[in-house]
Amino acid sequence: MNQAIKPFEKCPVCGGELVNKEVEKILRGGVHTAVLKVRADVCLHCGERLYSQETVRSFEEIRRKLERKEVADFQPIGQSFLVAASD
Repeated sequence: MNQAIKPFEKCPVCGGELVNKEVEKILRGGVHTAVLKVRADVCLHCGERLYSQETVRSFEEIRRKLERKEVADFQPIGQSFLVAASD
């Protein structure tokens, strides 16, 4: 069986163990925000996330679409609000 070669066997930040799992990623572009579920290698020690090159390219394209307000293909899930923190 031919396994894909991983760029990192251990976390490049802390040397911890990496496990592949589904994570939620929030992307912002202009005034718009998108929430994605993607696969990433996640460090069990420090939480660092490592994404594939294809996933990073997808993030960049989604950000560009958000900035240009090209959101017709995106599914709305609600509204976002800015709330001032009270002291």
